[in-house]
Amino acid sequence: MPLLSHRLNSYAAAWLLAASLSAGMCASAAAQTLTIGVRAGPESIDPHFTATGTQAEALKHVFDTLVWSGDGLEVQPRLAESWRAVDATTWEFKLRRGVKFHDGSDFTAADVKFSIERIPMVSGPNPTTIYVRRVKSVQIVDPYTVRVGTDGPAPTLPNDFVRLFIVSAKAAAGLTKDTANAAFNSGKAAVGTGPYKFVSWTPKDQLVLERFDGFWGPKEPWARHVRKEIPNDAARVAQLKAGQLDLIVRVPAADVPTLQRDSKLAVTSVDTVYVFNMELDLRDNSPQVSAKDGSKLPKNPLQDARVRTAINLAIDRNALAEVAMEGLGKPAYQMVTPSIFGFSKKVTPSKVDPAAAKRLLAEAGYPNGFKITFSFTSDRLPGDRQVGTAVAQMLAGVGIDAQANAQPVAVFFPARTRGDYSMSMAGWGTLTGEAHYTLSSVAHSNDKERKMGAFNVIGYVNPVMDKLLQDAAVEMDVNKRRALLEQANELLVADGSRVPLVSIGSAWAMVKDKVKITPRVDEDTLAMNIRPAR
Repeated sequence: MPLLSHRLNSYAAAWLLAASLSAGMCASAAAQTLTIGVRAGPESIDPHFTATGTQAEALKHVFDTLVWSGDGLEVQPRLAESWRAVDATTWEFKLRRGVKFHDGSDFTAADVKFSIERIPMVSGPNPTTIYVRRVKSVQIVDPYTVRVGTDGPAPTLPNDFVRLFIVSAKAAAGLTKDTANAAFNSGKAAVGTGPYKFVSWTPKDQLVLERFDGFWGPKEPWARHVRKEIPNDAARVAQLKAGQLDLIVRVPAADVPTLQRDSKLAVTSVDTVYVFNMELDLRDNSPQVSAKDGSKLPKNPLQDARVRTAINLAIDRNALAEVAMEGLGKPAYQMVTPSIFGFSKKVTPSKVDPAAAKRLLAEAGYPNGFKITFSFTSDRLPGDRQVGTAVAQMLAGVGIDAQANAQPVAVFFPARTRGDYSMSMAGWGTLTGEAHYTLSSVAHSNDKERKMGAFNVIGYVNPVMDKLLQDAAVEMDVNKRRALLEQANELLVADGSRVPLVSIGSAWAMVKDKVKITPRVDEDTLAMNIRPAR
């Protein structure tokens, strides 16, 4: 019996030791795993599929860019160590040596040329062609030098390349628009040079990544990174409080004070470059506008400048920022925020005057207003549903029956691109730090030959605007280009086809003892900006 007791005690001790070691190993693994809750994730693992911000945010971990956008949108070297304008229509990029793809192959100029040339062939519903639209040719000078020919002087080409994701020419060879998604989503073609390797992706659920120890830059502290897609704000907050997540993005403004009082948590916020703006359809046959009884109107009321002015006068931006966004927003009166190159200080805040709005509607022939569907996203940016709903109520106050139509991103953007909406609200961020990026996309007439106006789905055409943006696109003198962009911003405000509403603030909440974050003004939440708290 004593012998048996001794053996049992030995077994128990061994079991406890093994359990202890196992628990220690699990704790160590958990400590090296970063799990965050995001509101939305990628739509594909192909980085060239769509220009949506949440797509780029996720895939920056796997695929590097030629040029990097810093935390304040400063243009920094990345896969390109340096660049210079050889002449008016040629940029030369010197590439970083010693960079490896996740499969161990070398990164060279051939991958840059391949990546640029495949973008127009594979872009999806929200085209990434905007980032290479000025490119006319790509010449490989040597394995680590690329010369990019442009369709005219292109002073902002390095800015555009902050979203030029480099894929492996070898891994993505032969893929078409029809086959690319499957190859990338399975992981077969998801071979990048970023700090994290692709492990798996379950759409609308989670993206799993692991550290790439062959990364050319600093070693990441996280062995594994899991991005859980949780569109419901309350659910993200609840999972953070329950210890299931290390950090969450886009904390609802109403929850910020409560989370700040939680001794286990910390909250960080930043003013972003995103601006909510209304898009007023100017086409003759707008699909979702009618008389209040549903009958067809003789013409589209949004084509009348008095109606557009009335809409602007109906909007109380301070209320949107302080009430709808609960303090996480600021009134906006132009399409770019003050830190962006081309922001105009001449644009003055517009007043709120519902009485004047009603008079203008009556003068335009709509004394009783009209009915229109007002569409906006419900799961993309902080406060989108709340701001959209509040705007609809403000318009109702001047007689415009704006029927709030909150849509998930997956529905909203394809419908917007098709031209299904008469009035919508989108959040636009000037991610390259230059107003030309935004204005040439949404304010220039939709001109495929000039590759401008790709996101102008409302039929806005102003020859003066087109000339300003065409001139700014080729103006190499910094001060002259700034003046042109400022004039373009002022003109867009005067025309009123787009109604800027509020710039967007964003907040992150995290487990205080585990992680800390350096926030970015483009709101990207990157594992590379998240570090252990201790």
